[in-house]
Amino acid sequence: MQIDPASFAFTLLLGFLAAVPYSGIDINLPALAATGATLDASASDVGLTMSAFMLSLATAPLIYGPISDRLGRKPILAFGLVLFVGASLACAKASSLPVLLLGRFVQGIGAAATATTFAIIRDLFDGNAARGKIANVMVMVNVATVIAPTAGAALLAVAGWRSIYAAQAGIGLLLLVVVMFRFAETATTDRSGRLALSAVIDSYRQVLTHPVSLPFILVGAAGGATVFAYVTGASLFFVGAVGLRPEQYGLIFSACSGAVMVGAFLDGQLGRRGVESARMLATGLTLSAAASTALLAMTLAGWMPTSLVVALLMAVALGFGFSVPNVMSATMQRLPEIAGAVSAAAGSIQLTAGAISSGLVALRFDGRTALSMTAVMAATSLLALVLYLLVARPAERRLPSQTIDPGVAVRSPTKT
Repeated sequence: MQIDPASFAFTLLLGFLAAVPYSGIDINLPALAATGATLDASASDVGLTMSAFMLSLATAPLIYGPISDRLGRKPILAFGLVLFVGASLACAKASSLPVLLLGRFVQGIGAAATATTFAIIRDLFDGNAARGKIANVMVMVNVATVIAPTAGAALLAVAGWRSIYAAQAGIGLLLLVVVMFRFAETATTDRSGRLALSAVIDSYRQVLTHPVSLPFILVGAAGGATVFAYVTGASLFFVGAVGLRPEQYGLIFSACSGAVMVGAFLDGQLGRRGVESARMLATGLTLSAAASTALLAMTLAGWMPTSLVVALLMAVALGFGFSVPNVMSATMQRLPEIAGAVSAAAGSIQLTAGAISSGLVALRFDGRTALSMTAVMAATSLLALVLYLLVARPAERRLPSQTIDPGVAVRSPTKT
């Protein structure tokens, strides 16, 4: 019996799938030093395993997206989860750093298949229904980011760093079983269609030249870059400059993740009550930009009370929670037939923008102030707001979407 797309169980499945890449990063953070001690490598060298994972995570969806548009979401999810499980087990058994690096790279390729989650939502839902599903998935992803580091630390204390990879393999295996036996194909595929390089290139040409989807992708990338700047800079500032203990910073990180959850949850609830997506998106982007600009002004003034800085960072996170479900929904709204390619392009561009902003923050950190973080956050958040108000929103008004009941699923999944 297949899971009903309108059910909470289906939302739970999508949330777990979307959380795989994020938990694959956060759950390993507490174990870098212990892993290095076992493999005779420094913690900074073991940190390269994060880079290897994120590199494949950013690039592999570009291949998965067009393939899933033609062959379906289920085969891609199953393949990726098999790869994720196998690579996780290989990481657990790794006897050297090069082997672990290779395992993490392949693990990222497997985890990247779950990027089809948002394409699945677009296959089944439209309007406020899609927006609500995306919001719920974002809530679950942020729950995972809060829980994962603590879970990793607990596993490290009880059974060593290898158990962390074994746990990831177990989670991947459970998801694989559910996908194989309880998940019905959602994509409307042309099985007779030929999967050629020209078709893949054409899919991305459509995405990157679409007058509405591309501007919203850029809005999402700028907004994501703001968050990546915070993630990198907050640790450097609070621990390296202010002198907070790691566990104190952990509480701040959890509070900001909670703010994203609250924003996404409220957006979903307000969407069900008829509040327009455009209003929530403008509100979220404005809130993030205002809070980021205030942080930059405080930095330049040399006045950075910790409690106020945390409150403003939470405001940025709340704005991100308001905006991201609406950005994702608007990005995929106009190209449902290639939703996989749209989702892949959006995710890859956002990760690339995030890597750039994160690198700028780290490279320009002066060891004393939050200037590199707040400057990049202000610049990227203002860019997101300007792109929306002057490019994406006018384009959306010029090209009305199809008239579809916004509160119901577009169609039932194909029974397999």
